[in-house]
Amino acid sequence: MNDSPVARWSVLILVALMMFFAYMFVDVMSPLKSLVESNLGWDSGVFGKYAASEYILNVCGFLIIAGVILDKLGVRFSGILSASLMVLGAGIKFIGISDWFQTTALCHWLGTWWVEMPASAKLASLGFMIFGCGCEMEGTNVSKILAKWFKGKEMALAMGLEMAIARLGVFGVMWIAPIISAKFNGSIIAPLGFCGALLVIGLLNFVIFGVLDSKFDRQLVEAGLATEEKSPEDEFHVSDLGAIFKSKMFWIVALLCVLYYSAIFPFQRYATNFLEETLKIEAASAAQLFSCFPILAMLLTPVLGIFLDRVGKGATMLMAGSVIMIACHLSFAFLLPAVPEKWLALTLIVILGVSFSLVPAALWPSVPKIIDEKILGSAYCLIFWVQNIGLCLVPMLIGSLRNNTGSYLVPMIVFSSFGVLAFFFSILLKAEDKKKGYGLELPNIQK
Repeated sequence: MNDSPVARWSVLILVALMMFFAYMFVDVMSPLKSLVESNLGWDSGVFGKYAASEYILNVCGFLIIAGVILDKLGVRFSGILSASLMVLGAGIKFIGISDWFQTTALCHWLGTWWVEMPASAKLASLGFMIFGCGCEMEGTNVSKILAKWFKGKEMALAMGLEMAIARLGVFGVMWIAPIISAKFNGSIIAPLGFCGALLVIGLLNFVIFGVLDSKFDRQLVEAGLATEEKSPEDEFHVSDLGAIFKSKMFWIVALLCVLYYSAIFPFQRYATNFLEETLKIEAASAAQLFSCFPILAMLLTPVLGIFLDRVGKGATMLMAGSVIMIACHLSFAFLLPAVPEKWLALTLIVILGVSFSLVPAALWPSVPKIIDEKILGSAYCLIFWVQNIGLCLVPMLIGSLRNNTGSYLVPMIVFSSFGVLAFFFSILLKAEDKKKGYGLELPNIQK
């Protein structure tokens, strides 16, 4: 089936839409931060803990388990499981934010301990934890799906398009969430419910994908390219995780990943409020301004995917993306406060989007080149696990720095320092590839 462009690109659309909906749900409250603080009584510290909660269970080991599930039980089971976890977590978060919950005995009990964290934030964080398990598991699952369906074909382009579609969710929610909120008299629950309903549609997408993938597997068996039962050599074993942990390239990629994304996703949580305060504009205007961040990334990532498929130079692109990110965050720290103009903010946001094209477009298609296919799912999950450690700790760090300093200067310097370290690891990656010949600088399409 994957020889058919219609079939493989249909699979891409099905799985990418789920990540589009997931990215919308992740950031649905980011453009509403000021409203959340006034309506729910959260401060920046509480908001940082809530943002970090998405990754807590993943850091505690769920992603390692998710990798084993993915490699043992396959992409169909893992896809439906992770989509279901997202829907469940979204439902719990919806209840936690609702006015109804504020009148319940559970809300009263939650408010009697750890009083600096409001009851609404505690339950919302619990839901976000469960959602985060499903979201990160689905992200690794989608990578393995595309590696399977686009093997020897336009893999980098497919992964680039998937990331572009997912990032469209960030753009969309920065506009849609304030509009829906305003339509419902400053409601927080209305945009949250809208994005939760989209997750249900995403779950149905994975049910449809399961039918297509099952047929594809039967065709592989009939063509003699696979067997219904894996041989002992091809069967995944938990002990195979040791091979991943012993891989020098795995650790270079994982550390590069955590450093880079720790300067991107936590920044997204605070970007609207940062622009709101720095430019002295309303939250809705700030959200719309920041919504331009993924625009250039959406346009460039597929183009870069084509370039990677046909020309290569993946390791070089990682270095370039890190340098651009350093320059942007330093400009947010020093230049924008000195020249608080919308045109300058927009320019920096769009340029940061270029970095967000270069690094992910080159990073994820590189993993199948350094990791054996039978443990690829676990490798992706372990990289996400390392990444989640940073994504869990950094929002809390930024929230604490924001409360203690009263400004965004130090947080922006912290973000830029992550970029410096990411650049260092990108140099190591290129040197190791040159030494061992993994082919990170070579094109993906096999002629």
